[in-house]
Amino acid sequence: MARKFSFYNTLSRTVEEFIPNEEGKVSMYTCGPTVYHFAHIGNIRTYIMQDTLIKALEYCGYDVKRVMNITDVGHLSSDADTGEDKMLEGAKREHKTIMEIADFYAKAFFKDFDSVGNKRPDVIEPATNCIPEFIHMVETLLDKGYAYVAGGNVYFDTSKLEEYYVFSSAIEKEQLQIGVRDDVEEDLAKRNKTDFVLWFTKSKFEDQALKWDSPWGVGYPGWHIECSCISIKHLGEYVDIHCGGVDNIFPHHTNEIAQSESYLGHRWCKYWFHSNHLNDRSGKMSKSKGAVLTVSVLQEKGYDPLVYRFFCLQSHYRKPLEFSYEVLDNTVTAYNNLVKKVESLINSDETIKAAAENRDSFLEAIRNRSDIDAGVKKEFEDKFADAISNDLNTSMAITLLYDILKADTNAATKLAVVDSFDKVLSLDLIGHALLDDSADIDPELEAFIKEAIEQRAAAKKAKDFAKADAIRDELLAKGVEIKDTREGVKWNLI
Repeated sequence: MARKFSFYNTLSRTVEEFIPNEEGKVSMYTCGPTVYHFAHIGNIRTYIMQDTLIKALEYCGYDVKRVMNITDVGHLSSDADTGEDKMLEGAKREHKTIMEIADFYAKAFFKDFDSVGNKRPDVIEPATNCIPEFIHMVETLLDKGYAYVAGGNVYFDTSKLEEYYVFSSAIEKEQLQIGVRDDVEEDLAKRNKTDFVLWFTKSKFEDQALKWDSPWGVGYPGWHIECSCISIKHLGEYVDIHCGGVDNIFPHHTNEIAQSESYLGHRWCKYWFHSNHLNDRSGKMSKSKGAVLTVSVLQEKGYDPLVYRFFCLQSHYRKPLEFSYEVLDNTVTAYNNLVKKVESLINSDETIKAAAENRDSFLEAIRNRSDIDAGVKKEFEDKFADAISNDLNTSMAITLLYDILKADTNAATKLAVVDSFDKVLSLDLIGHALLDDSADIDPELEAFIKEAIEQRAAAKKAKDFAKADAIRDELLAKGVEIKDTREGVKWNLI
C-alpha cells in the first residue's frame, strides 16, 4: 500500500492529503515547453521539481503515468490572446520555418531536461498532432452553449460559468479583473473581457504559417485548449495532478479548467502543483530580457548540470529562489564534498572498492551486500519518505543525506541509503565518485593514513592519549577525518 502523501494544492490553497482516483495509481499532466526559444534555467527549475514530485510519489509506492505536451502552435506572445504567435515570432527571428524552429528548440529543451537528471514523461505529444481532437472539443463546447463564434474566431463564454476564478481569493479576483480591464489589449469580438479564444481564423492573423481547415474557416487552435485535449486523450476524463509554474495559474490553468469541465460535464482535476519563480538579482528569469541563461550555457561555463539540480533541491518548490554565480559556486563546493565523502566510503572498505568497476555493477553489488544494517537503512528511508511526502520537503531530504554520511554505521549501509535516496534526488553521487579520476587517493597519502592509524592504536593501547590525540589532529590538518566505530577505525577525506 502506498504511503500517505501531502502537498500544497493550489486549487484549495492548503496542504492536503493526496487521494488519487484509483488507489495506488497517479495520472499526471505537466505543461510542456513552447518550442520557439531555449528554455532558461528558471523553466528547468519547474521541470526538476515536477520530476522530483513524480519520483517522490513512486518512492512512496505510487505508480505514476505522466503526460506532457509540446506547444508548437497557438501560443501568443501574450497569454491573453493578443500579440503574435510565439512560434511565428521565432521563425521570423531566425529566418526558418516553424517546424525547423520547433525541431531545433525541442531537441535543445530535452538536452537540458535530461542533463539535470529528469526522467522523460511517459507520453510527449506535440500540439500539431492533435488538431482533430481540438476541433471536436470546440464543436462540443459550441453545442453545449459554452462557446460562440464572433469575428471569425471561436471564443469560450466565461459568463456561462458559476465560478471562473477558481484559483483566486476574493481580493485576487478583483485584482485580476482590473488586470483584464486595463492591461490587456481589447478584443472587440469578445462578449466578456475574460473570454478566450478556442480557435483562431485568418480574421485574427492572416500570415499564420500553420493552419488547418475547420468548420469555422482555415485557422489554428488557441493555446489553452491543447493541454485539455492532450490530457483527456492520454489520461481519460479524470486527471489526478496537473503541474506547471506559478505563471501558468492565470489565465492558462484557469482556462483549462473552464473548458475541460464544461466539455466533460464533471470535475476534471482535483490537485494542482505549481513551482515558484527562479529570480536573478534583476527579477524573474525571462526570455524577453535578451540572452537566455540555459543549463547548456552553465555546462559550457564548467558547471555540472546536477549541481544545478542540487541547487534547486536545497530550496522549497513553493518559494522564489534567487540565482547567482556566487551561490552556484558554493553549491559546487558542497556537491563536490558530498562526492568526496561517498568516494571515501568506497575506498574505506576493500571489499566495496573491489566492486567499483562500473556504476551499474557497483550499485547492484551494494544493494545485495549482506553487511547492510537493515534497521538503520529502514530508519533513514522512513525519515526520507516522511520528508518528501510532506509537501515535497527536499531541503529536509538533503539534510538526511548529510545525516546518513555522518551516521555511526558501516560503509555498505551508508552507500545503500545514498543509493536509495537517489531514486528521488537523482544527484548521482555514487556515479560521480566512481568516475572522478581526480579524486583518486594518492598511494603515499593512503599509506601515511594507515600507518598513522596504527600508531594511534598503539598509543591508545599504551594509554598515551595525548599522543593519540596529536595523531588524530595531524590527520585532521591534512584533511583526513577518523572515527572509532564498532567495525574499527574508519577514515574519510574532508
